[in-house]
Amino acid sequence: MERVGDLDTVLSVRQYPLTMKSATIRDLRNAFPRVACWIEEGECVEITRFGKPFAYLAPIPPPAARQVKMPDFLARIRQHFPNEKPGQGLAAVVDYDRGDR
Repeated sequence: MERVGDLDTVLSVRQYPLTMKSATIRDLRNAFPRVACWIEEGECVEITRFGKPFAYLAPIPPPAARQVKMPDFLARIRQHFPNEKPGQGLAAVVDYDRGDR
């Protein structure tokens, strides 16, 4: 086992090639703030008991980006200006917005 940083006397850690870190139950009990820091940084941590892995601690994935539904502008134009033909320009829309109509 490799020992890491300033917690050499408390926390024993194995680091896997894919950045998987491992901590024992004793490490969770005695140095949980350090393990929690790894999880907050996005690391997955393998928890071992009697030298055998039995659980993983992983960060919660960020919430999905809120989907913004864009309004259907063309449908609104058609609703307010049913007599306008496509391709004739939007002079009527501009006049309506100005209050000329």
